[in-house]
Parts: sequence; structure tokens; C-alpha cells
Amino acid sequence: MIDTTPLGHTMHSHEKTLPERALHAVLYEVCAMLILVPLGSWLLGHGPAQMGVLAVMLSTIAMSWNMLFGALFERLERRCGWQRTPWVRTLHAVLFEGGLVFICVPVVAWWMEISYWQALLLDIGILLFFLPYTYLFNWLYDQARSRLKTA
Repeated sequence: MIDTTPLGHTMHSHEKTLPERALHAVLYEVCAMLILVPLGSWLLGHGPAQMGVLAVMLSTIAMSWNMLFGALFERLERRCGWQRTPWVRTLHAVLFEGGLVFICVPVVAWWMEISYWQALLLDIGILLFFLPYTYLFNWLYDQARSRLKTA
């Protein structure tokens, strides 16, 4: 499916406008926080307020990274002529989460007052949640988006 924007730019069915990209990022983060804040509080023994503030900080970083990375990855998809196969979705999730780990470990270490090593281990635990979450959320989002566009 191909649309054209008011400026005449051709958009492929998987491309998103800036407002849609922002909506996608917000939905992604809100759903993740609803799962992770209570789970993190319970597993780590920290109060929900401390975990909630950390979640908001990381969410803000992640939303910004999500929008930037998503735009760059879509350019790469267009340039390479890729379709959203399971392999491409897996590559997207791994590269997205790898970049996020690199950015977030110092923030986690500072906020939780732990070493970088401990922050990395905590981030690996979070990554183990987010790899399948990212894949499933984006697949479900794309399915819903496709149904709404054809309705």
C-alpha cells in the first residue's frame, strides 16, 4: 500500500507520520511501564515511587531513542528494499535494545546508586523482558494499524 503526503512524498504502508510515531512510542512505553514498575518493585525490593521515577526517566530516553531509531531503521528498510519479515523484526529489536542498553546503564547506575556492572546486569534483565515485548508490541501494533487503514 502506497500513499502520498500533501508534499507529494511517497509513503509506503509501514512508514509513519511524526504524530503516529509519537503515538506509537507513547503506547509502547505506557504498556511497558504498567508491567515493569510493579514487577521491578517486587523483584528488587525498591518502592514503587523509586522504580516509577526510574521508569519515567528510562521511558523518556527510550521514547526519544524509539523515534530516532525508528526513522533511521525505516530509511534503511527503504534503501535495502526490506520487507518486515521475522528476520527484519528481530534485527530491529536487537539493534534498538542494544543502543538503549548503551545509553541507559549510566542512568540506572546513578539513580539506583549501584555499580555499572550491577546496572548492566539489571539492564540485561530488563532487556530480556523487552526483546520479546518489542517484537510482540510492534507486531500487534502493525496488525491493528493495517486493519484500521483498510477499514
